[in-house]
Amino acid sequence: MTTLWIFIALFVLVSLVLIWFPHFRQQKMLQAEEAGVRKQTNLDLFNIRLATLEKELTDELLDKVEFDALKKELEISLLQDMKQGDDESLVHKVKPKGLLWPMVMSIVIIGVSGYFYTTLGAYAKLNQPQPGGPHAGMSQEQVMQQRLQMMEQQAKSEPENSQLLFSLGHSYISASRYDDAVKAFDKAIVLVGNQAELLGPKATAMYYKANQQMTPAIRAVIDQSLSLDPEDPSTLLLVGMDSFFTADYQTAIDSWQIILDSERKDVDRSAIINAIDSAKMRMESETGEMPNDAAQVKSVAKTVNVEVSVSPELLEQVGSSDMLFIFARSTEGPKVPLAAVKVSAKSLPTTITLDDTTSMGGNAKLSGAKNVEIIAVLSKHGTVKPQSGDLQGRLAMVKVGDTTQLLIDTIVE
Repeated sequence: MTTLWIFIALFVLVSLVLIWFPHFRQQKMLQAEEAGVRKQTNLDLFNIRLATLEKELTDELLDKVEFDALKKELEISLLQDMKQGDDESLVHKVKPKGLLWPMVMSIVIIGVSGYFYTTLGAYAKLNQPQPGGPHAGMSQEQVMQQRLQMMEQQAKSEPENSQLLFSLGHSYISASRYDDAVKAFDKAIVLVGNQAELLGPKATAMYYKANQQMTPAIRAVIDQSLSLDPEDPSTLLLVGMDSFFTADYQTAIDSWQIILDSERKDVDRSAIINAIDSAKMRMESETGEMPNDAAQVKSVAKTVNVEVSVSPELLEQVGSSDMLFIFARSTEGPKVPLAAVKVSAKSLPTTITLDDTTSMGGNAKLSGAKNVEIIAVLSKHGTVKPQSGDLQGRLAMVKVGDTTQLLIDTIVE
């Protein structure tokens, strides 16, 4: 397959070069020829005019001073004509000749190459297991079983590899071998001690083994895990899932929201958000109640209160029609505004609250950041982008949840 790819690529490349190179060379030659004719014409005219001046000098129709002046003027005119001709040659390109023919040939070459690739290259079979491959003729279950056997053999040769046991336990869960999964996690716990990231998956394996029924033994493992890490995602996912299945939607929402608020990078945030939205809709449709979202309770702390004032030295430069723009952007990652507020300068000094309700749209939210940079622009032009004469203030780092003071003390140059 690789050899065929290389052959087709070389065939197309060589063919296109043979088609288009003569075409562009012809165009370049025509341009050069046109420029040469223009220059020669200018030189001929110059020589004719110069001969006329020399004859008039010989016939004493011109004196030496007049002759020199006219000759100088003629030379300057020649230089200007030459330069103008060069400039025009850069602007006015010679129209390519025979453009249709190389385009048709290129399409034919590409079409023939595509035909050979689809017929000889078996394009439709690229995603199928190749004959002689390690998983040729095997079903998905057989492939998983083969991988499990390889991991089991590696675990026997490396009995103290806790990370391997952790991965093996998750593979057992995927293969519905819940007893083996529990044993794998127990072996890892013996090696590294009780850790939430091991207890959570163990509780999950026990839960599936019990046909998705919460038992006292499973609850004990969950409580132990959450006592070690109240924000462990695997444990909270299990708690939320069981609560959802038992129609305890508020507990499910609260559990999943804790995962989102923990700002962990190893979770599928979009899937969790969708699960929360589903629980909210179920709760509203079945009970008629609006969810007491834990996010709403916690969002109180996901704000930044900014007390904005202007430096006494600059108070005289604040106009009644000026507008105050204040926005926050994350100190990590892309410098995009997370929240922004626009108020009249008449309200200064004032306290402004930035939160998710003042977001700029999109997925970036103030509640998803730990620290932010606060920028205030007192604009005389009505735009958020600072311009000359505007006043500005800045705080390099503010922790989300804090109240801070910002002094506008700089004139934009």
